[in-house]
Amino acid sequence: MNRRDLLKNLLIIPPGIFLGGLFTKILSLLKKTPLGKISLESIYEKYNPHEHYYAMGIDIDKCIGCGRCVEACKIENNVPQEPFFFRTWVERYVITVDGETKVDSPEGGIHGFPETLTEKEILRTFFVPKLCNHCDNPPCVQVCPVGATYKSIDGAVLVDKDYCIGCRYCIQACPYGARYLHPETHTADKCTFCYHRIVKGLQPACVEVCPTGARIFGEVKPRNNPLARFVRFNKIGVLKPYLNTDPKVYYANLDKEVT
Repeated sequence: MNRRDLLKNLLIIPPGIFLGGLFTKILSLLKKTPLGKISLESIYEKYNPHEHYYAMGIDIDKCIGCGRCVEACKIENNVPQEPFFFRTWVERYVITVDGETKVDSPEGGIHGFPETLTEKEILRTFFVPKLCNHCDNPPCVQVCPVGATYKSIDGAVLVDKDYCIGCRYCIQACPYGARYLHPETHTADKCTFCYHRIVKGLQPACVEVCPTGARIFGEVKPRNNPLARFVRFNKIGVLKPYLNTDPKVYYANLDKEVT
């Protein structure tokens, strides 16, 4: 039995079994290797996470619903091609003349959006890209029983696949529906801000391919960067602010109809 199977089986063992210091021994075993350091150790040799703190901005008025970001994300991060596995997706909001709000996202918006109503029936239409919000107070981190989901020093919420046991607790805890269970690895998967790219000084794939510049990625604190200017000069909103998760995906021109 490997380490992952051991941890998975431990979750279904009644608490009473942990007698005679067994639970303490298991914890000491888990602590021998720092979580999150396994896959990032070699990267951190050249990259100092203490010098960065990342977030993303999205200008809803600029999004045209082309789906290029969704396609680029799937290609860059080897996301399964089935139309229900996404690290990022685009939703279309249609407000009709009757005041009704219709929301759809056919195949995550990867192929664009077909017309479903006539122009006379529509009062307003806009598109909202969505992804993991990389919260400062992430509920997914709180519920993970083995510490596989964690917040990195530079602000990204990541998943250590070597530790993940596929229990789905984090998937249920995410209020933004931004996680899924990978059908091949059977571990939780989600947006990472293309962490393998940003540690090399590159932009996330979705940001790089956006034809209208609707997505902006950068540092939270410095004032002389595009993201800081975006936040300063726009009316900013976040998704579900009442949950106190402190999301780090900032939306400009966020409509009250968006959830």
